[in-house]
Amino acid sequence: MFPIRDVNPRRHRRPVVTVVLIAVNALMFFYELSLGERLEGFLMSSAFIPDRMFDGGAITPGEWVPGFQSALLSMFLHGGWMHFLGNMLFLWIFGDNIEDRLGHIKYLVFYLLAGLAATFVYAYVSPQSGIPAIGASGAIAGVLGAYLFLHPMARIVTVVWIVFIIRLVQIPAIVYLPIWFLIQAWSGYASLGATTPEEAGGVAWFAHIGGFVAGPILLLLLGGFRKPRPVSVLS
Repeated sequence: MFPIRDVNPRRHRRPVVTVVLIAVNALMFFYELSLGERLEGFLMSSAFIPDRMFDGGAITPGEWVPGFQSALLSMFLHGGWMHFLGNMLFLWIFGDNIEDRLGHIKYLVFYLLAGLAATFVYAYVSPQSGIPAIGASGAIAGVLGAYLFLHPMARIVTVVWIVFIIRLVQIPAIVYLPIWFLIQAWSGYASLGATTPEEAGGVAWFAHIGGFVAGPILLLLLGGFRKPRPVSVLS
């Protein structure tokens, strides 16, 4: 099931921050492409790697600040075209409604905190990993978790294919998003026995799980469950 848009119009604000986040992700992705053979060295030196912060499962003293900085940077890095385009599509579909509810500043805070929460949950589960953990999917998972609580009955226009039959189906968020989360949870559980990133599918499943769970919590802390005052939007 692949979403292409939602049927959930914004009511208060233009998605300024969502557009900026997509633009920053795009700039960083094209910067990665420009590095060529230097990309691996850049990722190993700058991206978030769990075993730099954890030593035998314990937090390494003095690593919080560089770990925090690399986790922020890693949220804007991607491992390929499909990784980048898929994340940006999800952010565009679901992010505007969360920004509409929280407002621009709170939404940015929400997004960054969700991404950090996702990264550190993954690092806690895989403290010995020496592989850079990159991508916006943890923060976007937070957006999905918040969306489920705010707009459970919103319809997600989804491409569904069975063998050679392809259909566009409108699926309520209360059905689509729990299915998405269960896939992440099952994949994360299955990856616990993996000994290499390839066996785990090359995906930080627990970052998705952590971000999704963090989404509603951050939404509550930032007052997102309260309906905002009406704001005039110029056409």
